[in-house]
Amino acid sequence: MNGAWRMRLPGWVFLLGVVTLVGMTALCSVIAFTGTQRLVIDLGSRGVQVESPIELARTLLNNRDVLSGGNARNSFENFVAAQPTATVTPRPPATASPAPGVTAPPATAAPTATVDPIAAIPEWDDPRRFTLLLLGIDQRTGITDEEEFFRTDTIMVVSVDPVRKTAGILSIPRDLWVSIPGFTEQRINTANALGDSNAYPGGGGPALAADTIEANLGIEIDKYLLINFDVFTSVVNLVAPEGVEVCVREAIDDPFYPDAGYGFIEVHFEPGCQALDAERLLQYARTRKTEGGDFDRARRQQEVIRALQGEVLSAGGIANFASQIPALWEELSDSFRTNLTLSEALSLGTLAQDIGTDNMQFGVIDNMHVQFGTTSTGDQVLIPNYAAIRELIQQTFSPPEDLPLAELRQRSEQEGARIVVYNNTDVPGLARQTQEWLISQGITIEEVGNIPEPTNLDTTVRIYTNKTWTARYLAELLGLPQDRVTRSNDGLTSADVMVVIGPDIQPLLGGEAGE
Repeated sequence: MNGAWRMRLPGWVFLLGVVTLVGMTALCSVIAFTGTQRLVIDLGSRGVQVESPIELARTLLNNRDVLSGGNARNSFENFVAAQPTATVTPRPPATASPAPGVTAPPATAAPTATVDPIAAIPEWDDPRRFTLLLLGIDQRTGITDEEEFFRTDTIMVVSVDPVRKTAGILSIPRDLWVSIPGFTEQRINTANALGDSNAYPGGGGPALAADTIEANLGIEIDKYLLINFDVFTSVVNLVAPEGVEVCVREAIDDPFYPDAGYGFIEVHFEPGCQALDAERLLQYARTRKTEGGDFDRARRQQEVIRALQGEVLSAGGIANFASQIPALWEELSDSFRTNLTLSEALSLGTLAQDIGTDNMQFGVIDNMHVQFGTTSTGDQVLIPNYAAIRELIQQTFSPPEDLPLAELRQRSEQEGARIVVYNNTDVPGLARQTQEWLISQGITIEEVGNIPEPTNLDTTVRIYTNKTWTARYLAELLGLPQDRVTRSNDGLTSADVMVVIGPDIQPLLGGEAGE
C-alpha cells in the first residue's frame, strides 16, 4: 500500500464523506464546491482566465506538484501568477450629441455582469436513490510494522433521496457477525482487510465491504469512500478554528484513550454544552468509555456530524475553506480511496445543498437490533436481528412523511408503552409537574424520578424497548425535534420510554416550577 497511508487514523470516521451531505463529498471537500465558485470569481477579478469551477478543480488537481511545498499559500500565488490571463479591451460607450439647447444628463455606469459559476456545474439529474458506503480504517503514526491490510474501524451508509431531498445515515457496528461473500462468517469489519489482501475484484476491500452489506442487510451500495483520518484535526481547525459546540450528556472518563502510537492517555469530559477544539472533538467522538460502548460512540459521531454541518455551511466556514483549497487538497490527496468521479462529487454537492438538518435521519444498529453472542473461539460478537434491522433501515432511509398528531397518538396507544418521567435539572418538583401536564394530555405516566447526577441539559425522550411511536408522539407533543429522541440502555428504568426533563420544559408548563 502507498506509504502515504501510513499515518495516524483516529479511531472514528470524520466523515469527509458526510460533509458530502452538507455540500461536499471527500473530493468536493478538497475543491470545496461553494469555495470553488467564489474562487473563480476572485481569480476573475485578478485577471486570471478560469472558464468554470470544474475547470479550476481539474487545473488544481493536475498541478499538485506546483501546489506542494512548505508554504502552500505562496505556492498557490505562484501558480496563479503562471496562469493565462484574460485580456479585455473595453469598448467605448456609444454617445450622441445633445440637441441644441438640451443639456445631456450625466453619464451612468453600465451594470456589471454577474458571474454565475453554479451554471457550469452539472446538476444531479438521476431521480433514483443514491447510496454511499463510508469506511474508516485505523492506522497509527510512528509505528513501523509491516501491516498492509486494515479492518474498518467505522462503517456508515449514507442514502440520499434526490426527489424528496432527504438523506439518511446508518451506523453499523464493527462487531456485527455476518457472512462475507466468498469467505466465512466473520465480523463485518474484517471485509476490507480480506478484500484488499485477496485483490477482490471491483475495488478490493471497499468493494467487498459493499458486497457484504448488500448480501446481509439488503442495502444496495452505489459508491464507496474509504478514508484514513490524520487530516481530521486539520479540517476542523480550518472550518471551525474557534471550536465546535457539542452537548455532553454524561461524564466521560477514559484512562486508556489511545495516543499516536500504541500507548494511552487519559481524557475526561464533564456534562454540558461546550465548544471543543479539533483534538478534543476527536477524543469525544472516538472514546468508547460509556455504558453503551460502541453504540454510544456511534451516536456521538452522528452528533459531531450535525454540529460540523452547521460549521461548514456557515459563512466563516465557507470562507476559511475557500481560502485554503490548495493546502487542503495537498493534505487530503493521499488520505482517501473512492470510486466517485470528480463530476459526481461536484454534482452531488449541488444536491446536498438542498438537504438541511431537518431532512436528515440518523440511525444506529444498536442493542435493540442485535443479540450479544460468543464465537467458538470465545470472541464477543453481535448477532443481527434482521427483522429489527430492516425496520431501522426503513425508518432511517425512507422515514414516513410527517404524521398529524392524531395519527401519532393512535399509533402510540396501540403500542401500550410504559412511560416514566425523570428530572434532569436542579429545579425541585419539575418531573411531577411534567407528569401532571402529560396526564392532562391523556398520557399515563407510570413513575416519576430524578436523574442521579442532573446535567441541566435540554429535554429528551429515551427509548428502552421498541416502542418508537410512543417516543415520537411524546416528542411531538412536547415540541421537541426528532433528534431529541434517542435510544438508551443506561439501566435507569425497566419502562419502555423515559421523558428526561430539562429546564427548557418550563415555558410549556406555564412558568417556573416550585416545590
